[in-house]
Amino acid sequence: QVQLVESGGGLVQPGGSLRLSCAASGFTFSSYDMSWYRQAPGKEREFVATINRSGSTDYADSVKGRFTISRDNAKNTVNLQMNSLKPEDTAVYFCKARRFAGYYWGQGTQVTVSS
Repeated sequence: QVQLVESGGGLVQPGGSLRLSCAASGFTFSSYDMSWYRQAPGKEREFVATINRSGSTDYADSVKGRFTISRDNAKNTVNLQMNSLKPEDTAVYFCKARRFAGYYWGQGTQVTVSS
């Protein structure tokens, strides 16, 4: 059974940091490209960051220089280090695993940036 379980969300003040983790099971993690997306209230889900099987990364312009995605194939996890957080980063953050046309989503973790 495929599972993607996000953790690490919470409430943080503007300028603070959080580290999200996504634990994967039920599929060959190292064969999948892994990504983070987010969805704010009333908005569509949007791309945040991705890391492919080779370790190459890409980021949305809105988070470049502030967020860092990484993966640990030995632990079947993908992480998102978020620094210099802004109120507009408030959203539910989702982990996605993709290989060719197939993909899986996690259930999401809430991140709230507020003073």
